[in-house]
Amino acid sequence: MPNPTAKLALEDGTVFTGLAFGATGETFGEVVFNTSMTGYQEVLTDPSYKGQLVTMTYPLVGNYGISPDDYESQRVQVEGFIVRERSRHPSNYRSNQSLDDYLKQNRVIGIEGLDTRALVRKLRVRGVMTGVISTADLDDVSLVRKAQTAPKIVGRDLVREVVPERAFEWTAGMSSPLTNYMDARPLTKHVVALDYGMKWNILRCLVQVGCKVTVLPGTASSADVLSYNPDGVFLSNGPGDPEPLGYAQKTIRELVGKKPIFGICLGHQLLGLALGAKTFKLKFGHRGANQPVLNERTKKVEITTQNHGFAVATDSLPSDLVPTHINLNDGTLEGMRHRRLPLFSVQYHPEASAGPHDSSYLFSEFRELLG
Repeated sequence: MPNPTAKLALEDGTVFTGLAFGATGETFGEVVFNTSMTGYQEVLTDPSYKGQLVTMTYPLVGNYGISPDDYESQRVQVEGFIVRERSRHPSNYRSNQSLDDYLKQNRVIGIEGLDTRALVRKLRVRGVMTGVISTADLDDVSLVRKAQTAPKIVGRDLVREVVPERAFEWTAGMSSPLTNYMDARPLTKHVVALDYGMKWNILRCLVQVGCKVTVLPGTASSADVLSYNPDGVFLSNGPGDPEPLGYAQKTIRELVGKKPIFGICLGHQLLGLALGAKTFKLKFGHRGANQPVLNERTKKVEITTQNHGFAVATDSLPSDLVPTHINLNDGTLEGMRHRRLPLFSVQYHPEASAGPHDSSYLFSEFRELLG
């Protein structure tokens, strides 16, 4: 049977027509784009994409299917998936499912056959916009109205929609030779990881460098964290706007100076806010596995994986925070450290799932801070 017609409507009145795959129905979110050539399964399961409709710029998606080894969380997190063409015949010995079946299983709508180049060019010029994908309502006027009235990302607390329900221990390192790019060390240190929507490969990296990890929901208090008497604290990635997360900022502020801290992505933004910096929304964000970042300490360029729509304003950093990494595409802040205290953070993803691995050294640097 042919796939049903689907439409993507943007809040500026633009409507794209394509074919549905995966689930059917209707969904809304902030329309963003990812420039990675591979890693679509990691994108789909990254909790940082909660609240977003993700467009892949690479034209053929799904060609190596779905493998359980590549999950970054327990389910698909994106609100909808937009591709030029999805592969109908996946080919990889690790695959046990097609992209179409995977989205059906997770009740997530995909749309293919539209001009993704035109869509991405529009987002780069206009900025990211709220959109609606629908197979149920194909009336352009109605869909545009829905896109214009749908909730925005700014000001929403999306973290509460993806945090784990309770604390748990994580013990798995990098077991597959295909994905192991870090030497394993004995588990001699204990880290509490505050989970705001964490990718699982971050946990694997922490274990790989020698850390036993206790994961706490990102809503945990500083007293909850300190009750474990950890050697250090990790602040995870997560979705959406960091400013509404006052509870997380309070917890971090109360932990500063008591334990070594390492933050990634949303964790970096929250650490900045907790220490007095400001954040702002990027025009179209950084999402892809090919973002060049200058390490200010080594003067080397690292090719990084990124996924964020907000950033810490460099000119708002208090005097105790020093920029360590800068995005070479737009000059935004990609990393910072404290002049006196054992804490640092980066905006990008050094766990790099899927690739590249230029920045994996940061996990070893955190391990060394733990003593």
